Amino acid sequence: MKKTYYLFNPGRLSRKDFTLKFTPVDESGKEGTPKYIPVEGVSDLYCFGSLDANSALYNFLGKAGISVHFFDYYEHYTGSFQPKEYLLAGKMQIQQTLHYSQPERRLKIAQKFVAGAAFNISKNLRYYQNRGKDLDDSLKRIMHFSRLIDASGDIPSLMGVEGNIRQEYYRAFDLILNDHAMEGRSKQPPMNEVNALLSFGNMMCYTLCLDQIYHTQLNPTISFLHEPGYRRYSLALDLSEIFKPILVDRTIFRVLNKREVKSKDFDFHVNKVILKESGKKAFIRAFEERLNETLRHRTLKKQVSYKYLVKLECYKLSKHLLGMETYQPFKVWW
Repeated sequence: MKKTYYLFNPGRLSRKDFTLKFTPVDESGKEGTPKYIPVEGVSDLYCFGSLDANSALYNFLGKAGISVHFFDYYEHYTGSFQPKEYLLAGKMQIQQTLHYSQPERRLKIAQKFVAGAAFNISKNLRYYQNRGKDLDDSLKRIMHFSRLIDASGDIPSLMGVEGNIRQEYYRAFDLILNDHAMEGRSKQPPMNEVNALLSFGNMMCYTLCLDQIYHTQLNPTISFLHEPGYRRYSLALDLSEIFKPILVDRTIFRVLNKREVKSKDFDFHVNKVILKESGKKAFIRAFEERLNETLRHRTLKKQVSYKYLVKLECYKLSKHLLGMETYQPFKVWW
Protein backbone atom coordinates (compact mmCIF):
# COMPACT_ATOMS: atom_id res chain seq x y z
CA MET A 1 0.00 0.00 0.00
CA LYS A 2 1.34 3.42 -0.96
CA LYS A 3 1.92 6.00 1.77
CA THR A 4 2.81 9.65 2.26
CA TYR A 5 6.40 10.52 3.16
CA TYR A 6 7.31 13.69 5.08
CA LEU A 7 10.71 15.31 4.53
CA PHE A 8 11.44 17.68 7.42
CA ASN A 9 15.16 18.25 6.85
CA PRO A 10 16.80 20.11 3.95
CA GLY A 11 18.45 17.72 1.58
CA ARG A 12 18.99 16.27 -1.86
CA LEU A 13 16.54 13.92 -3.58
CA SER A 14 17.77 11.73 -6.40
CA ARG A 15 16.93 8.51 -8.21
CA LYS A 16 18.77 5.25 -7.75
CA ASP A 17 17.24 2.68 -10.11
CA PHE A 18 13.61 2.37 -8.91
CA THR A 19 14.37 3.82 -5.50
CA LEU A 20 14.32 7.40 -4.24
CA LYS A 21 17.45 8.46 -2.38
CA PHE A 22 17.10 11.31 0.11
CA THR A 23 20.35 12.70 1.52
CA PRO A 24 19.88 15.18 4.39
CA VAL A 25 22.21 18.21 4.34
CA ASP A 26 22.85 20.43 7.37
CA GLU A 27 23.42 24.22 7.41
CA SER A 28 27.15 23.81 6.85
CA GLY A 29 26.59 21.62 3.78
CA LYS A 30 27.57 18.37 5.50
CA GLU A 31 25.68 15.35 4.23
CA GLY A 32 23.96 12.94 6.58
CA THR A 33 23.09 9.27 6.17
CA PRO A 34 20.97 8.71 3.02
CA LYS A 35 17.50 7.22 3.29
CA TYR A 36 16.22 4.96 0.50
CA ILE A 37 12.52 4.84 -0.37
CA PRO A 38 11.14 2.26 -2.88
CA VAL A 39 9.21 4.32 -5.41
CA GLU A 40 6.31 1.85 -5.68
CA GLY A 41 5.51 2.52 -2.01
CA VAL A 42 5.19 6.32 -2.34
CA SER A 43 1.90 8.13 -2.93
CA ASP A 44 3.21 11.67 -2.36
CA LEU A 45 5.93 13.70 -0.64
CA TYR A 46 5.55 16.61 1.78
CA CYS A 47 8.64 18.82 1.91
CA PHE A 48 9.06 21.09 4.94
CA GLY A 49 12.75 21.79 4.31
CA SER A 50 14.50 22.99 1.15
CA LEU A 51 14.79 20.26 -1.47
CA ASP A 52 17.54 19.96 -4.06
CA ALA A 53 16.38 17.95 -7.10
CA ASN A 54 16.83 18.13 -10.87
CA SER A 55 14.41 17.88 -13.79
CA ALA A 56 15.29 14.22 -14.43
CA LEU A 57 14.11 13.39 -10.92
CA TYR A 58 10.81 15.23 -11.46
CA ASN A 59 10.31 13.43 -14.77
CA PHE A 60 10.76 10.18 -12.88
CA LEU A 61 8.27 11.25 -10.19
CA GLY A 62 5.78 12.36 -12.84
CA LYS A 63 5.87 9.00 -14.60
CA ALA A 64 5.41 7.26 -11.23
CA GLY A 65 2.39 9.46 -10.42
CA ILE A 66 4.00 10.95 -7.29
CA SER A 67 3.01 14.46 -6.15
CA VAL A 68 5.37 16.71 -4.20
CA HIS A 69 3.97 19.42 -1.89
CA PHE A 70 6.12 22.28 -0.60
CA PHE A 71 5.85 24.35 2.59
CA ASP A 72 7.89 27.25 3.92
CA TYR A 73 9.41 27.82 7.38
CA TYR A 74 6.21 29.48 8.58
CA GLU A 75 4.16 26.37 7.72
CA HIS A 76 2.52 27.99 4.70
CA TYR A 77 1.70 25.84 1.69
CA THR A 78 3.69 27.29 -1.22
CA GLY A 79 2.91 24.96 -4.12
CA SER A 80 2.92 21.47 -5.57
CA PHE A 81 4.50 19.43 -8.29
CA GLN A 82 1.70 17.38 -9.82
CA PRO A 83 2.13 14.68 -12.46
CA LYS A 84 0.40 15.19 -15.78
CA GLU A 85 -3.36 15.53 -15.29
CA TYR A 86 -4.13 12.13 -16.69
CA LEU A 87 -7.80 12.01 -15.66
CA LEU A 88 -9.04 15.44 -16.76
CA ALA A 89 -11.93 15.09 -19.21
CA GLY A 90 -13.54 17.70 -21.46
CA LYS A 91 -17.12 16.88 -20.46
CA MET A 92 -16.36 17.26 -16.77
CA GLN A 93 -14.51 20.53 -17.38
CA ILE A 94 -17.52 21.94 -19.25
CA GLN A 95 -20.02 20.86 -16.61
CA GLN A 96 -17.90 22.12 -13.74
CA THR A 97 -17.57 25.50 -15.46
CA LEU A 98 -21.32 25.66 -16.18
CA HIS A 99 -22.19 24.92 -12.55
CA TYR A 100 -19.83 27.66 -11.42
CA SER A 101 -21.03 30.25 -13.96
CA GLN A 102 -24.76 29.74 -13.22
CA PRO A 103 -25.43 31.44 -9.84
CA GLU A 104 -28.31 29.20 -8.73
CA ARG A 105 -26.48 25.94 -9.45
CA ARG A 106 -23.29 27.23 -7.87
CA LEU A 107 -25.14 28.34 -4.73
CA LYS A 108 -26.80 24.94 -4.29
CA ILE A 109 -23.42 23.19 -4.23
CA ALA A 110 -21.86 25.83 -1.97
CA GLN A 111 -24.74 25.47 0.50
CA LYS A 112 -24.08 21.73 0.67
CA PHE A 113 -20.44 22.36 1.61
CA VAL A 114 -21.43 24.73 4.43
CA ALA A 115 -24.22 22.42 5.63
CA GLY A 116 -21.81 19.48 5.78
CA ALA A 117 -19.24 21.52 7.70
CA ALA A 118 -21.87 22.82 10.16
CA PHE A 119 -23.20 19.30 10.80
CA ASN A 120 -19.73 17.89 11.47
CA ILE A 121 -18.89 20.86 13.70
CA SER A 122 -22.01 20.16 15.75
CA LYS A 123 -21.07 16.50 15.97
CA ASN A 124 -17.70 17.47 17.45
CA LEU A 125 -19.37 19.63 20.08
CA ARG A 126 -21.88 16.93 20.99
CA TYR A 127 -19.04 14.45 21.37
CA TYR A 128 -17.37 16.63 23.99
CA GLN A 129 -20.67 17.65 25.57
CA ASN A 130 -21.30 13.96 26.24
CA ARG A 131 -17.93 13.93 28.03
CA GLY A 132 -18.80 16.64 30.51
CA LYS A 133 -18.06 19.87 28.60
CA ASP A 134 -20.72 22.61 28.88
CA LEU A 135 -21.33 23.29 25.19
CA ASP A 136 -25.11 23.66 25.09
CA ASP A 137 -25.06 27.41 24.35
CA SER A 138 -22.54 26.94 21.54
CA LEU A 139 -24.67 24.20 19.98
CA LYS A 140 -27.81 26.36 20.13
CA ARG A 141 -26.10 29.31 18.46
CA ILE A 142 -24.61 27.14 15.73
CA MET A 143 -27.99 25.50 15.15
CA HIS A 144 -29.52 28.98 14.77
CA PHE A 145 -26.98 29.98 12.12
CA SER A 146 -27.26 26.60 10.37
CA ARG A 147 -30.95 27.28 9.72
CA LEU A 148 -29.91 30.31 7.66
CA ILE A 149 -27.82 28.28 5.18
CA ASP A 150 -30.65 27.38 2.80
CA ALA A 151 -32.11 30.90 3.07
CA SER A 152 -28.90 32.58 1.89
CA GLY A 153 -29.52 34.11 -1.51
CA ASP A 154 -25.97 34.48 -2.77
CA ILE A 155 -22.40 33.41 -2.07
CA PRO A 156 -21.40 36.47 0.04
CA SER A 157 -24.34 36.00 2.43
CA LEU A 158 -23.62 32.27 2.62
CA MET A 159 -19.99 33.03 3.47
CA GLY A 160 -21.26 35.32 6.20
CA VAL A 161 -23.32 32.50 7.69
CA GLU A 162 -20.32 30.14 7.47
CA GLY A 163 -18.16 32.75 9.21
CA ASN A 164 -20.64 33.09 12.08
CA ILE A 165 -20.75 29.31 12.53
CA ARG A 166 -16.96 29.13 12.64
CA GLN A 167 -16.75 32.03 15.09
CA GLU A 168 -19.12 30.31 17.52
CA TYR A 169 -17.30 27.03 17.06
CA TYR A 170 -13.89 28.52 17.78
CA ARG A 171 -15.25 30.09 20.98
CA ALA A 172 -16.07 26.56 22.14
CA PHE A 173 -12.41 25.51 21.75
CA ASP A 174 -11.63 27.20 25.06
CA LEU A 175 -14.15 24.90 26.78
CA ILE A 176 -12.95 21.73 25.05
CA LEU A 177 -9.21 22.22 25.60
CA ASN A 178 -7.93 21.56 29.11
CA ASP A 179 -4.70 23.58 29.35
CA HIS A 180 -4.77 25.90 26.34
CA ALA A 181 -6.89 28.84 25.21
CA MET A 182 -7.61 29.76 21.61
CA GLU A 183 -8.67 33.35 22.42
CA GLY A 184 -10.19 33.83 18.97
CA ARG A 185 -8.93 32.83 15.54
CA SER A 186 -5.67 34.47 14.47
CA LYS A 187 -3.74 33.59 11.34
CA GLN A 188 -1.01 35.06 9.17
CA PRO A 189 0.48 35.01 11.75
CA PRO A 190 -1.03 32.73 14.43
CA MET A 191 -0.69 34.33 17.86
CA ASN A 192 -0.74 31.28 20.15
CA GLU A 193 -0.25 27.51 20.23
CA VAL A 194 -3.83 26.59 19.33
CA ASN A 195 -3.91 28.90 16.32
CA ALA A 196 -0.50 27.66 15.17
CA LEU A 197 -1.77 24.06 15.25
CA LEU A 198 -5.01 25.05 13.52
CA SER A 199 -3.18 26.81 10.68
CA PHE A 200 -0.84 23.86 10.22
CA GLY A 201 -3.67 21.31 10.38
CA ASN A 202 -5.88 23.22 7.95
CA MET A 203 -2.98 23.39 5.52
CA MET A 204 -2.52 19.62 5.80
CA CYS A 205 -6.22 19.04 5.16
CA TYR A 206 -6.20 21.39 2.16
CA THR A 207 -3.24 19.53 0.66
CA LEU A 208 -4.91 16.16 1.29
CA CYS A 209 -8.05 17.33 -0.53
CA LEU A 210 -5.97 18.67 -3.42
CA ASP A 211 -4.19 15.34 -3.76
CA GLN A 212 -7.48 13.40 -3.80
CA ILE A 213 -9.00 15.78 -6.37
CA TYR A 214 -6.01 15.04 -8.61
CA HIS A 215 -7.07 11.39 -8.76
CA THR A 216 -10.50 12.30 -10.19
CA GLN A 217 -11.72 14.17 -13.27
CA LEU A 218 -12.40 17.34 -11.27
CA ASN A 219 -10.48 20.53 -11.99
CA PRO A 220 -9.07 21.85 -8.68
CA THR A 221 -9.12 25.50 -9.85
CA ILE A 222 -12.92 25.70 -10.39
CA SER A 223 -14.73 26.03 -7.06
CA PHE A 224 -18.18 26.93 -5.76
CA LEU A 225 -18.03 28.27 -2.19
CA HIS A 226 -14.64 30.01 -2.41
CA GLU A 227 -13.92 32.28 -5.34
CA PRO A 228 -11.51 30.77 -7.87
CA GLY A 229 -8.30 32.75 -7.60
CA TYR A 230 -5.07 33.17 -9.49
CA ARG A 231 -2.60 30.39 -8.62
CA ARG A 232 -5.00 28.82 -6.13
CA TYR A 233 -6.61 25.36 -6.05
CA SER A 234 -9.85 26.69 -4.60
CA LEU A 235 -11.91 23.50 -4.96
CA ALA A 236 -9.62 21.95 -2.32
CA LEU A 237 -10.64 24.81 -0.02
CA ASP A 238 -14.31 23.94 -0.62
CA LEU A 239 -13.92 20.25 0.18
CA SER A 240 -11.67 20.85 3.17
CA GLU A 241 -14.49 22.76 4.91
CA ILE A 242 -16.32 19.44 5.36
CA PHE A 243 -13.32 17.50 6.64
CA LYS A 244 -11.51 20.03 8.85
CA PRO A 245 -13.77 19.37 11.89
CA ILE A 246 -13.29 15.60 11.59
CA LEU A 247 -9.63 15.38 10.65
CA VAL A 248 -7.94 18.55 11.91
CA ASP A 249 -9.91 19.76 14.92
CA ARG A 250 -10.32 16.34 16.50
CA THR A 251 -6.57 15.77 16.08
CA ILE A 252 -5.82 19.12 17.75
CA PHE A 253 -8.07 18.28 20.71
CA ARG A 254 -6.29 14.95 21.05
CA VAL A 255 -2.68 16.12 20.86
CA LEU A 256 -3.22 19.02 23.27
CA ASN A 257 -5.45 17.31 25.82
CA LYS A 258 -3.25 14.21 25.86
CA ARG A 259 -0.12 16.42 25.92
CA GLU A 260 1.33 14.79 22.81
CA VAL A 261 2.17 18.36 21.75
CA LYS A 262 3.44 20.66 24.53
CA SER A 263 4.56 24.27 24.82
CA LYS A 264 8.17 23.19 24.21
CA ASP A 265 7.11 22.18 20.68
CA PHE A 266 6.50 25.82 19.66
CA ASP A 267 8.72 28.78 18.87
CA PHE A 268 7.38 31.93 20.54
CA HIS A 269 8.07 35.30 18.93
CA VAL A 270 6.85 38.81 19.71
CA ASN A 271 3.99 38.69 17.18
CA LYS A 272 3.66 35.06 16.18
CA VAL A 273 3.91 31.45 17.32
CA ILE A 274 5.45 28.79 15.05
CA LEU A 275 5.28 25.02 15.37
CA LYS A 276 8.71 23.44 15.78
CA GLU A 277 9.73 20.31 13.91
CA SER A 278 8.98 18.21 17.00
CA GLY A 279 5.45 19.63 17.09
CA LYS A 280 4.92 19.05 13.38
CA LYS A 281 6.03 15.44 13.70
CA ALA A 282 3.76 14.81 16.69
CA PHE A 283 0.75 16.37 14.95
CA ILE A 284 1.41 14.53 11.67
CA ARG A 285 1.75 11.24 13.54
CA ALA A 286 -1.70 11.71 15.09
CA PHE A 287 -3.13 13.07 11.81
CA GLU A 288 -1.90 10.03 9.87
CA GLU A 289 -3.40 7.72 12.49
CA ARG A 290 -6.71 9.51 12.00
CA LEU A 291 -6.51 9.23 8.21
CA ASN A 292 -5.81 5.50 8.40
CA GLU A 293 -8.63 4.72 10.84
CA THR A 294 -11.37 2.72 9.18
CA LEU A 295 -15.11 2.60 9.59
CA ARG A 296 -17.88 0.60 7.98
CA HIS A 297 -19.42 2.66 5.19
CA ARG A 298 -23.21 2.55 5.27
CA THR A 299 -23.63 2.58 1.49
CA LEU A 300 -20.58 0.61 0.35
CA LYS A 301 -21.03 -1.96 3.15
CA LYS A 302 -17.29 -2.26 3.67
CA GLN A 303 -14.48 -0.78 5.77
CA VAL A 304 -13.04 2.46 4.39
CA SER A 305 -10.42 4.85 5.79
CA TYR A 306 -10.98 8.51 6.57
CA LYS A 307 -8.57 9.32 3.77
CA TYR A 308 -10.68 7.36 1.30
CA LEU A 309 -13.76 9.30 2.45
CA VAL A 310 -12.19 12.41 0.90
CA LYS A 311 -11.84 10.66 -2.45
CA LEU A 312 -15.44 9.42 -2.21
CA GLU A 313 -16.51 13.04 -1.71
CA CYS A 314 -14.80 13.94 -4.99
CA TYR A 315 -16.65 11.11 -6.74
CA LYS A 316 -20.00 12.27 -5.32
CA LEU A 317 -19.38 15.82 -6.52
CA SER A 318 -18.37 14.50 -9.95
CA LYS A 319 -21.65 12.57 -10.26
CA HIS A 320 -23.61 15.67 -9.32
CA LEU A 321 -21.88 17.78 -11.98
CA LEU A 322 -22.57 15.12 -14.61
CA GLY A 323 -26.25 14.91 -13.61
CA MET A 324 -26.00 11.34 -12.32
CA GLU A 325 -27.10 11.97 -8.72
CA THR A 326 -27.65 14.92 -6.37
CA TYR A 327 -24.63 15.74 -4.24
CA GLN A 328 -25.00 15.25 -0.50
CA PRO A 329 -22.05 16.24 1.71
CA PHE A 330 -20.36 13.77 4.02
CA LYS A 331 -21.87 13.91 7.51
CA VAL A 332 -20.60 11.96 10.48
CA TRP A 333 -23.13 9.27 11.35
CA TRP A 334 -21.60 7.82 14.53
